[in-house]
Parts: sequence; structure tokens; C-alpha cells
Amino acid sequence: MIGLGPRRGAFAHVRGSNRVLVGTRVDVTMTAKVVGTMELPLVVGVDGSASSLRATDWAVDHALRHGLALRLVNASLWERYEVAQHRAERPSGEIAAENIVAAAAERARYRNPDLKISTEVVREDPVRALLQEAEDASALVLGSHGRGEVADLLLGSVGLAVAARAHCPVIIVRGDDFSVRSGHGHILLGVGDRSAPAAVHFAFREAEARRCTLDAVRAWRTPALETLEHPLEAAAGHPRSAAEHARLHENEASARLDEALREAAREHPGVRVRRATVEGPARKVLVRRSAAADLLIVGAQRRPGHLGLQLGVVGHAVLHHAECPVAVVPQPA
Repeated sequence: MIGLGPRRGAFAHVRGSNRVLVGTRVDVTMTAKVVGTMELPLVVGVDGSASSLRATDWAVDHALRHGLALRLVNASLWERYEVAQHRAERPSGEIAAENIVAAAAERARYRNPDLKISTEVVREDPVRALLQEAEDASALVLGSHGRGEVADLLLGSVGLAVAARAHCPVIIVRGDDFSVRSGHGHILLGVGDRSAPAAVHFAFREAEARRCTLDAVRAWRTPALETLEHPLEAAAGHPRSAAEHARLHENEASARLDEALREAAREHPGVRVRRATVEGPARKVLVRRSAAADLLIVGAQRRPGHLGLQLGVVGHAVLHHAECPVAVVPQPA
């Protein structure tokens, strides 16, 4: 998320980074789980927009479900655009950023006072700052729209860049209020040809924590040339019909779906799973089905040394068009 400036306080350098942080943390009562080591926090990018406040609400519920602390982060290079002021005066960008994180923390505290909350303002490029935050986060949560017409474009590019490059799950909170409040009682998992095991396990853990149904969907299509009669089949007197070709591809899709889910289903026997194989382009199938889901989960491969966006056609489509929150779960190469 794009923020407006740093908090007042002592300067500190972050381990493994040359970025400068300015700020204090706000701690509320702690009720986090400890499993061997302390769980990493759930990080939320906040910018004061209505969308980032919805993301904060969603994140509070998710953090409580999984026993996580909440970390609210505001990042920008506001000083590049700030008019020089007298040294005794605090820059307006700094004051605005301080108010943004304080308001988000208060909103989260009001939603649940038993949650541990910390805040941070980072004076750095938003994409870089959030990607660094992702290195020490259980997941990263962002809203889907920003403040104003220009900010919408910037925030869209920030959210896309972070979702395509982060090394932790990234959740973009979009869709109607019913989905955001988990009103459907279903979450949706897209399983593709190069399905990421990390996404499958994430989906099962989420369904278990929510005590809801997991809808696992794999799309399939019959290549156009396969619907034509093959000369060798015709010569043998056993030409396959278009329906037979389709049935073969559907059966293959069903087998691959079962294979992708097998390990996670064994580890989470209490999760109710509904499997479906659907003919059509995966991006259209998932967007259409997202209207009846509280969360859509897709995987994303991460290739070492690749600096570009690593989402794929399906990931791009659901981030822009899904009718519920979307979780992009990275799979290391």
C-alpha cells in the first residue's frame, strides 16, 4: 500500500536492509500461539483509504483465527514531494502517516482488544518496503483500491507487483461485504497443471481454521484438433466421438485433482472437500465461482533470479476480476 510518510521517533536500520524506519509500535494484549517458535505476524499495508480499512478488518479476523499478531505498515517516499518547511515544523506527510497508522490500529483494537498490534511507518518505495516486510510475515494483506483516481492506479500496480513477487502468501481483499465477512461458508481453491503444493496446504489449513467447506476446482479443455476424426482411428473402424475425447480429458483432470489434494486431505481429515472438474478456461471458471466463495486461493511459482512478475494468466485475471478476497500463495522453485 502507498502511505504518506514516516512517524516521529528515533531512526533505526532494519537487519539486512538499508531502509530507514521511523516510529513506535503500539502493543495491545497478546494472545498469539507459540508452536516451537513464535509465529510470524500478519502484515497489513494501510494508506487510510476505505479499501485498506476493509483489509484491516479482514486481517483482524484472520489473525484471531490463526493466533497471529497483527502488524500495520505504511510506506512511501513522501519527502520527494514535500515542500521544504521550517525545521521546527513537522512535515505534513509525516503527520498524515502517523494519523493513518494510528487510526488503523485503533480500528483493529476496537474490533478485538485481545489482539497484539504493532505499527510501522517506512520511508521507502512501497513495493520494496512491502516485499521486505513479506520476508518476515506469515502473510501480507492489501486492499484493492486506494485514495482517489490517481492513487487507484498506483495502488493497483503496487498490489500486483507485491502479489507477483512476495515470498509469503499475499491476500488482496476485494469483493462484496458478504464475502469479506465470510458469509458463504465456502473457500475456493484453483488447481492447475503446475499446481503449487503450498497453495493446497494453505487452503486446507484455512478451511480447517474457518470450519468451512473447501471447494477444489480444476478446469479442463479439449484441444480443438482432437475433435476431428483421426485417420488411423477411422481406418481401424474405431473413430472417437467428440464426447469421448471430452470424457478422456475430464477423467484426466479428475485424476490430477485427486493427486494434488491427496497429501493435504490426509493431513486434515476433518476438512470437508468438494471436488469439481469444469470445462472451460481456468481464469473464467474461477472468476465465475468466486461469487459464491469467501476466499479464492491460487498458487504462483517462484523462479530464483527472475525479476519480473510471476503470476501467470490465471493469477492476473482473478486479482483483477474475482468477486471475493484472493490469496496468492507462492511455491518456491
